[in-house]
Amino acid sequence: VPNLQGPRYVSLVPGGGFVVSEECGDVKVFMSSHKLLCSLSSKYGHQFGNPAGVCVDTDGSILVADEQRRTVHLFPEHGAPICLVSTGLRRPAGMACSSSGHLFVADRAENCVKVFKYCVRPP
Repeated sequence: VPNLQGPRYVSLVPGGGFVVSEECGDVKVFMSSHKLLCSLSSKYGHQFGNPAGVCVDTDGSILVADEQRRTVHLFPEHGAPICLVSTGLRRPAGMACSSSGHLFVADRAENCVKVFKYCVRPP
């Protein structure tokens, strides 16, 4: 996939696509054919500081850690972005989310992984 601006982190999207964060830029979503589907900043009107870790939850929402702003935002397929974490992170990097609604964030400044509960979906 050419023409990325400092690709940093990548995560798979259900259905075969993937998400890529770009250093000091944007987060782009690609289809399984490797064609650009959208940029999160354009689709949601969101301005990133320095997007880092990305992951996709079981609902298909994209979660993005912003290293500069020290936040994690959730970008649902429909609707406005939601700030999930606004305190407690010093230098968020890689992320993963579990099917039970837990978010794991590597904090490079504190040399640890922080765990947050962000959603509970009834069975």
